[in-house]
Amino acid sequence: MKNNIENKIKDEEVLFPSECTTLIAGQKMTADGSMIVARSEDWNAMFAKNLEIYQDADNGPADFTAQDSLFRCELPAKALGYTALAPCHLHGHWGSAGFNTAGVGMSATESIFSSDKALEADPLVPDGVAENSVFNIVLPYVRTAREGVLRLGGLIEKHGIAEGFGIGFVDSHEIWYLETASGHRWLACRMPQDKYFVTGNQSRFREYNPDDKDNFIASADLIDFAAAHQLFDPAAGKFDFHEAYIRDIELDTTYNYPRVWGLQKMFSPKIENDVTKNTFPVFAVAEKPISLEDVKEAFRFHYQGTEHDPYLHCNPQEKYRPVSIFRTTQTHILHVRPELPQAIGRVNYVSMGMGVLSVFLPFYQGITSYPEAYTKGGKVSSADSAYWIFRKVQALGMVDYNRYAPVIRETYSRFEAETAQRQREMEEAYLQIYRTRPIAAQEMVQEFSDKTLLGALNVSEALIEKLFTLLTADIQANYRFAGA
Repeated sequence: MKNNIENKIKDEEVLFPSECTTLIAGQKMTADGSMIVARSEDWNAMFAKNLEIYQDADNGPADFTAQDSLFRCELPAKALGYTALAPCHLHGHWGSAGFNTAGVGMSATESIFSSDKALEADPLVPDGVAENSVFNIVLPYVRTAREGVLRLGGLIEKHGIAEGFGIGFVDSHEIWYLETASGHRWLACRMPQDKYFVTGNQSRFREYNPDDKDNFIASADLIDFAAAHQLFDPAAGKFDFHEAYIRDIELDTTYNYPRVWGLQKMFSPKIENDVTKNTFPVFAVAEKPISLEDVKEAFRFHYQGTEHDPYLHCNPQEKYRPVSIFRTTQTHILHVRPELPQAIGRVNYVSMGMGVLSVFLPFYQGITSYPEAYTKGGKVSSADSAYWIFRKVQALGMVDYNRYAPVIRETYSRFEAETAQRQREMEEAYLQIYRTRPIAAQEMVQEFSDKTLLGALNVSEALIEKLFTLLTADIQANYRFAGA
């Protein structure tokens, strides 16, 4: 059994590794004073995402046993309810992103890699915490972002990790991001309120001040261990987390650096970054406040207007890896507005599949169910799955990106703009009644959600027919054989 699991994991990782891009913005860096933790999940386009809702439980599962890794652990009996975005074949696993009923949001995980030297000193643990497990063993058991860091850090130290990862946490007051260092060591930093943070499959942290408990939490011997195993020389200067523990190889220069370079250039064009060098600022200041729409566009980034745009130039061999790629399974934007009631102040904006050819939909914390189509779908296309409906639009769009992508973008942009206006109207109405008529207020949010999510499917199905019509006409024009 153990060998079968290991072989299955190895085969899937070689073909389609789970890799992502993360963007975080502090509330003094955003246009509306919100906090944002966002990530695209890039894995296998054939793995449909199913949305899940879990209820509070006084007697939850006693333990967690991973379905596709060797990890297992005990769990507290009392569990908070939470929302999740699970792969179709791993229900209850790899929850990816959502909020719990205490209002804590979590994004898991960003795959990152420790250096060979660090792993020689503190190896990975085959049955340790894996990316598939982190979300579901942490989010139900924490009431603040800081608690999330402490719980996850404790699990890492107790069980070790099977692979490297980065995790984002957000609550009403702060954002924390945790990066693994080696088999049993880690560092978490509090997000500066007046900056943003971008990473793509590589640890970005550098500074660590163990005396600054407000902004740093880490495994107790992080620096001492590095010094004892020649990962860091105290006589040479200040401790640098990245240099001490993290892999930096030629692959990173085309796979990871360009995404950080591209998004920092988008938000901070005056920063003089060299795409070939890992000298990007860890936390950066945007030229103007970052809006929700800016974040959506960041996850649609593919080097537009440059020679590295693989879609404009029909070049699947482009060496610079874009943010938006076809095998993206979902992108989420955890949007926290602390000044609002939790039911409408916590929204997870989700796009299914490839961001640049998809639509972002608002999932309010105040809802208690989803249309059935959003909860189903497997590894084979089906007409009753929301994931596969959106994926059909994207597959048709990629047949001729330059011809069909503008049609898709125009349709979805219009839908997003109309939805945003209706959101504002619904939220205003909600705020007028939620104190005195809480049931009616909850029903209002649910009705809005159901109408919006079903509307997105209707728009997408009509778009599929339009694209198929255009494709049919184009094929006929190419293969006329008139007068042959």
